[in-house]
Amino acid sequence: MGKLVINQSLLNKENAESVTKLCPFGAISYENGGLSISAACKMCKLCAKKSGGIVTYEEEAVAEIDKSLWRGITVYADCQGGKIHKVTFELCGKAKELAKVTGHPIYALLIGENIMEQASELLHYGIDKVFVYDDEAFRDFRIEPYAAAFSDFIEQIKPSSILVGATELGRQLAPRVAARFHAGLTADCTVLEMKENTDLVQIRPAFGGNIMAQIISPATRPQFCTVRYKIFEEPPRTEAPSGEIVQMSVTEEMKKSEIQVLKTDKKQTDVDISEADVIIALGRGAQTDALRAEAEELASLLGAMVACTRPLVESNLFDAKHQIGLSGRTVKPKFIICLGISGAVQFTAGMKSSATIVAINTDKSAPIFDVAHYCVVGDVAEILPRIIKNIKEVKNV
Repeated sequence: MGKLVINQSLLNKENAESVTKLCPFGAISYENGGLSISAACKMCKLCAKKSGGIVTYEEEAVAEIDKSLWRGITVYADCQGGKIHKVTFELCGKAKELAKVTGHPIYALLIGENIMEQASELLHYGIDKVFVYDDEAFRDFRIEPYAAAFSDFIEQIKPSSILVGATELGRQLAPRVAARFHAGLTADCTVLEMKENTDLVQIRPAFGGNIMAQIISPATRPQFCTVRYKIFEEPPRTEAPSGEIVQMSVTEEMKKSEIQVLKTDKKQTDVDISEADVIIALGRGAQTDALRAEAEELASLLGAMVACTRPLVESNLFDAKHQIGLSGRTVKPKFIICLGISGAVQFTAGMKSSATIVAINTDKSAPIFDVAHYCVVGDVAEILPRIIKNIKEVKNV
């Protein structure tokens, strides 16, 4: 990392005004005889290159870290309501892949009450050690006790990398703990790779999905990342368990919290397109009332769920829980039909791992055809009724 330094001794009114004009973002201002740089600075370094030494760029010294002191890949096991979230098992499979590069052990961290049965279940997914914080203080999720237990685990075990599911709980817990250790955290990763020096390469869409950013944290440990459900494959469950369970001590200090849970009401189950085996997805090209009605009919015939792209949510045609994409849900159905969807990166990132993708679009150059297994160039309004008719004939409906 580096910073811009202003050499105020070289300033006068004339050259100060010329320096302020160098910044294309208007981040440099001249007031009370001095220059200042605001948060609008994009670090393009144009001022350092053309100010004649008035502004210079200086690299900041980065403290070296002994990476050998940090060992192991940890999966945070999200266990609410006595059930381990499935994203945990997906992360166990990914951790196993990453560990092959470094030869590090694979750990799981489990926090809750009466969770030894769940800890035993994790041993069927290639975990070497499950570290368990089991206490009534963890019955309900309260951020302070959970963060305290998580931090205690890191201080004692010193894992090199920590993978957290991007669940409601994980999205709250991971950044709080990462901040305690002044460590970086990359959210919603779609690809994870490991270097031999234990640097975790975290890849995620950036700038609205227009680029795939590769992020590493070479100067800090542990390395944190969150991953959405259905991004990685869930490994097969082994018949026999392997590894061991380590019961961790829970101190009174860990239990302290300013939050009291007075009552817990079970939330009514919403539509979850992430769990669907068959999906009919609608885009801009299929947003008419007639096409939406036909999509519902097709979904009924196939036992499918109807989903959509972001524009249809913004047009109030669908609820946000039906949206596929970076700002919606990630899905991995066995079969998905995309109707009138162009295939922007934001959408395809949320469904490209589907087993079979059928796309129908009038534009033969639509990006959706780059990820689809079966591509149909044509008008959805003409093709969809024919599909429904053929299915009805086959099913004798």
